[in-house]
Amino acid sequence: MKVIICGAGQVGWQIARHLAGEKNDVTVVDNNPDLVRRATETLDVQGIAGFASYPDILDKAGARDAEMIIAATYSDEVNMVTCQVAHSVFSIPRKIARLRSESYLEAIYSDLYRREHMPIDVVISPEREVAEAALQRLSTSASFDSESFLDGKVQLLGLTIDDECPVVNTPLRQLSDLFSTLRSVVVGVRREGTLFAPEPRDQLFVGDSCYVMVHRDDIPRALEIFGKTARKQERVVIVGGGNVGLTVATHLESGAGRVRTKIIERNRAIAEHAAEELERTIVLHGDGLDAALLAEAGVERADATLCVTDDDKVNMLAAVRAKAEGCPMVIALINDPTLVPLMEPLGIDAYINPRATTVSSILRHIRHGRVSSVYSIGDAEAEVIEAEVLSTSPIAGSQIRDIDFPEGVLVGAVYKEDKVHKPTGGLRIDEGDKIVLFSLAKDVPEVERLLQVSIDFF
Repeated sequence: MKVIICGAGQVGWQIARHLAGEKNDVTVVDNNPDLVRRATETLDVQGIAGFASYPDILDKAGARDAEMIIAATYSDEVNMVTCQVAHSVFSIPRKIARLRSESYLEAIYSDLYRREHMPIDVVISPEREVAEAALQRLSTSASFDSESFLDGKVQLLGLTIDDECPVVNTPLRQLSDLFSTLRSVVVGVRREGTLFAPEPRDQLFVGDSCYVMVHRDDIPRALEIFGKTARKQERVVIVGGGNVGLTVATHLESGAGRVRTKIIERNRAIAEHAAEELERTIVLHGDGLDAALLAEAGVERADATLCVTDDDKVNMLAAVRAKAEGCPMVIALINDPTLVPLMEPLGIDAYINPRATTVSSILRHIRHGRVSSVYSIGDAEAEVIEAEVLSTSPIAGSQIRDIDFPEGVLVGAVYKEDKVHKPTGGLRIDEGDKIVLFSLAKDVPEVERLLQVSIDFF
């Protein structure tokens, strides 16, 4: 597939790395020559320096025979115009744009993106994606990572194995025997910095980080088995009142739990805007690193503190300070992946990677087969893929034990006949079933092949 990626920042680079690693023909466009050089020197991609919305630049990038364009520059307007030019001048069939401004995302203006107006097939909103990720973390406070699949029927939980874990040093095969009715599967384990798909004989050790696929009704029991306790979130402090913080607070206000929320924002204009938009949330103007202001916000009585400013270091320090003041759960927004290894030593319980959430959204729309959801794990080390099994898929009609999955792939859940099934060797995968797979990055192309429809399907 020939793809043009406009914008060579963190998101564009990450998407280019994914697609180039899967042997696609990728060209990166950016008006910053240094970013283009970084992409061409570190990835198997071509690069063009120039403004992505200029027709001559897109022509140089090979737009005349491109199958997809992904506009992920820092400017909403450039992304929109790029998609318009890609459609009107070059007839590129698939156009994806990243848009940040809330005004462009209002549902009442959704007609703007129809083919006869400004043809954009998929709109990705980083702030909304990050806000949803933050709400996921808050709803599963015992995990450092989480994502929903199968319309919320199944949850992926990232759990750290500590001394309190009752099943430490127990082979995973025995866990299936001991808890036969538990609809839960350990699909990934990170040990000493390396992520792998475990085999039945593998054990969990103290210090491991594991990814567990759990039926939503079994989450409390699964957490108990792994030595975790779910805390109800009744009081939340949010450091940062921008788009992400405001969206999270709005959701918490409208939720059934009636969570008491306080926001700390250092920019007066942003703080005033948040105060106007929110009804029950208290907005405090000041520095989230100020111990007196944190005390005024009641951080020591809060069930969770969410740090979502636009500065990674402020988020980390505010989370550390909130933890020191007695808050049991602190979550930080981290853009720079090199800072992630500091999370555990600093005592930060969970983090949100905006780049990973945006990458996951874009991957959902470029994976082959009928893929409905993709979640990128770690620094693009693995993906969790939800897809529908079609009649022409190579796995249709086979039992799981007979499917030749690569070593780095595990089935996390199967949805068939209106019911979520725990994957067992004898479970048959049929046309129309939905399947959730964990796959290491190197094995994703093979997963796509197994999910792929044959050409005569069309």
